[in-house]
Amino acid sequence: MEDRGRNCSVAAVVPSLNPDQRLKATVDGLLAEGFEDVVLVNDGSRPETLGYFQELAQRPQVTLLTHEANRGKGAAMKTAFRWLLEHRPQCAGVVTVDGDGQHHPEDAMACARRMLEREEVVLGCRDFSRPEVPPRSRMGNRITCAVFRIFCGQAISDTQTGLRAIPRRYLAALAAVAGERYEYETNMLLALKDQRIPWGEVKIRTIYLEENRSSHFHTVRDSWRIYKLILAHFFRYTLSSLASAAADTGLFGLLSWLLAGTLAGTALTAAAALGARVLSSLLNFSLNRWVVFQSRGCLGRSLVRYYALAVPLLLAQFLLTEGVFRAAHISDRQTLLRTVIYGLVMAALFVGSYMIQHRWVFSTEKTEERKR
Repeated sequence: MEDRGRNCSVAAVVPSLNPDQRLKATVDGLLAEGFEDVVLVNDGSRPETLGYFQELAQRPQVTLLTHEANRGKGAAMKTAFRWLLEHRPQCAGVVTVDGDGQHHPEDAMACARRMLEREEVVLGCRDFSRPEVPPRSRMGNRITCAVFRIFCGQAISDTQTGLRAIPRRYLAALAAVAGERYEYETNMLLALKDQRIPWGEVKIRTIYLEENRSSHFHTVRDSWRIYKLILAHFFRYTLSSLASAAADTGLFGLLSWLLAGTLAGTALTAAAALGARVLSSLLNFSLNRWVVFQSRGCLGRSLVRYYALAVPLLLAQFLLTEGVFRAAHISDRQTLLRTVIYGLVMAALFVGSYMIQHRWVFSTEKTEERKR
């Protein structure tokens, strides 16, 4: 490690593994743009590539940190964050920049300035509709953005961006986020919501060199690490819902059988659905609050919001179920068929309910995130 003390405003963090000439061009571009403190992290690169690090370490504005073995991009970023917190007390924040030439120095500076202006995390977002974007990257970003929007409630236009400006006040929290490799960047985005960290976006150039062949991203392994993080809540929600649906459907069938001799038609459907939903909803609320979303919000507020959602859903389910019964001429005595249809209608409302519960019912924020 080489260290030269200096005061600075924003530091550029450049993690690198097995670099080529593009690393030198990236660092020189950052220095030319006005960055006075560049923290370069060698993440266990091969011996034949060490000359690039050694040459750049001779520049007075560059500090070189080294991992003896490859630990992953996330680990390299966290090493730099912790080092800056300890050794740069005057540093106002950082900008993370990939060392393969895909981030223009002017864009890095634009993100840094926006961060200083608004005291928020700034994501440098590319335009994936441009023709130079490799199909694999375009499709991957579209899918991940859709998953983020649906399952995480975050409208991020470039979930894969490595160009991120982070104010100093959030560095310690983000350095503590789990993940050592590419999944760390996804975890960081999830942490913005969970920790109520304000964030915004800046449009940047879309640069892909040789169709991104220099990327160290492993399509299957790293994609699995990323998606299992994004969908973790939904997996738990699915199990909770299956347990609650089993209870609800079973209770509906039982109550339909018990009440068939007393009630008929719409009254039978309404009574059985109401009784089943009251009991199953209490089970579902408990599982979702403490197991699925692990909410730290006010219990009373969450309960009120939950039933503010549950009542319209119950009404929608009743109307849809009863409508199918009448359209298909299903008699009150066909208990099994009525139960199956009831379960199918409930499944159709499944994803919408998840989105509302995640974003509103069990939300723990005191104030909404700012997204400009």
